[in-house]
Amino acid sequence: MSALAAADLSLTLSGTPILDGVSTAFRPGSVTAVLGPNGAGKSTLLACLAGLRDADSGAVLIGGVPRAALSRRDLARRIGFLPQTADVHWDIDVATLVALGRFPHRGRWAASDADRAAVTRAMLATDCTRFAARGVNTLSGGERARVLLARVLAGEPEWLLADEPLANLDPAHQLDGLDCLRAVARAGAGVVVVLHDLNHAARAADDVLLMRAGRVVAQGAPDTVLTAALIAETYGVAAHFGMTPEGQRFIIPTHREP
Repeated sequence: MSALAAADLSLTLSGTPILDGVSTAFRPGSVTAVLGPNGAGKSTLLACLAGLRDADSGAVLIGGVPRAALSRRDLARRIGFLPQTADVHWDIDVATLVALGRFPHRGRWAASDADRAAVTRAMLATDCTRFAARGVNTLSGGERARVLLARVLAGEPEWLLADEPLANLDPAHQLDGLDCLRAVARAGAGVVVVLHDLNHAARAADDVLLMRAGRVVAQGAPDTVLTAALIAETYGVAAHFGMTPEGQRFIIPTHREP
């Protein structure tokens, strides 16, 4: 798998620095959670990594090669991007929408057995199989979120970049979503996911990238990054830490720091 890195990315919009010299690297086969307050630059960083936005300076490297040197088709095969919100303007069924994720791999003719198998695996992983024949526009927000994740997974990208993929899911499917991200990483792909819930990051991430005001505050294992001092520095809140009977660490923000 190709490594993914950002080298000194900077971007200013309307006179406001959105990314300010961001340099970071992500590991294939691992889940990196990108955390930070609103306006930290998390979504912009993902968009730059995915090739949807160009920074003013700096570079995104995939396998040591500048992203700009890759063809659009090659980039689409390597990186699957799940945006924070995605409208579906076509009146099509779920299975057809998920199958669109195979487009970067499709030849000139009909879908192959490999294409169909990838779509099936993606729908099973996201619990979408039971409404495969339903129209996308008949789904709830949570169901649609899972279908859109399945579409990205069907492309079997080397890197999955997901911007708040759990936002519209109920607690059970949030846990399923975290397990799905872990499974993608176990299969060898790299996962970079923007999250707001500190506990989701503590549960599922191998690494945490903490951002504030367009800069990297810290990056490393959850236990070393999700500390009282760094949470206070990044979010301006105090936090209580504990452990569940199952040995799962949890974090509760308690109050704003003065």
